[in-house]
Amino acid sequence: MSTSITIRQLYEALRERLDLEWVAGATGGEQTLRAAGDNASTALVDRLNPVQPARLPVLGAREMDFLDGLQGNSRAQALSGIFKSGIAALIVADARPVPDDLRRLAEESHTPALASPRSGDEAVSNLRHHLAHLFAEQVVLHGVFMEVMGIGVLITGDSSIGKSELALELVSRGHRLIADDAPEFSRIAPDVLNGTCPEMLRGFLEVRGLGLLNVRAMYGDGAIRRNKYLRLLVHLQPAGHRNLRDMDRLSPYRRMRRVLGVEVPEITLPVAPGRNLAVLVEAAVRGHVLYMNGYDSGRDFIERQRRFMERGRP
Repeated sequence: MSTSITIRQLYEALRERLDLEWVAGATGGEQTLRAAGDNASTALVDRLNPVQPARLPVLGAREMDFLDGLQGNSRAQALSGIFKSGIAALIVADARPVPDDLRRLAEESHTPALASPRSGDEAVSNLRHHLAHLFAEQVVLHGVFMEVMGIGVLITGDSSIGKSELALELVSRGHRLIADDAPEFSRIAPDVLNGTCPEMLRGFLEVRGLGLLNVRAMYGDGAIRRNKYLRLLVHLQPAGHRNLRDMDRLSPYRRMRRVLGVEVPEITLPVAPGRNLAVLVEAAVRGHVLYMNGYDSGRDFIERQRRFMERGRP
């Protein structure tokens, strides 16, 4: 987890996305934004509040119209108060021109002033999104992270149990690889885990006997995805393992696993010769989607059996 970022780094990261232009206060590029609590991105970035500005206030058409309506000393005091409040930088959005008095105060206080043709709401949204990912809690989990049937699935299990071979078969069936071996997960919201791949490993899959495979080169860009929210864990376990002896035959072996404080459902699949794990993973994902939508096939079967018994059917 990163704990800080300079305004210059933030500018470089979002310059193209927001069409940013640095208009004043270039000497203040090393001003720093720091993480502060779970809602750091929301606390740091907001539309301008002249009474208590955020560390990175955004001035859209509404805020600029308010300032333009002030005259004489009232305007001077309002602008001076903004720069004396400890802001790290400010962004003028909605393609509004940056007034001369605002430019002068930015230069005098060494406060970066940026301009964007995008709307104020779009600027706030992109800034918060970037900072939320940057400041998020992070953890590296051993496994292969895939997009299967449109949801993020982390395949885990002991070394040599066949995780990479399973991932390769899933890719050949049209699913997408996100990260092999060391996917990184960050909590970007109270109940959302975003999974990505370290840049050095992106697009590669290690398969015993075949070595390191470049999945993008072999299967095309459509076989790779940069990130996905983690929605399901699939744990591979040898079929004779003691944890599976009391497995319910009518329902998946499902439990909840806590990752960075977020409860993630985990399904255990027994591994044995002759079992088609790729088909089983697809079925597990389809069943999980149905379960999250309120349907449980095991419960449905038990209810059907109860109705048959009540009617005296064999």
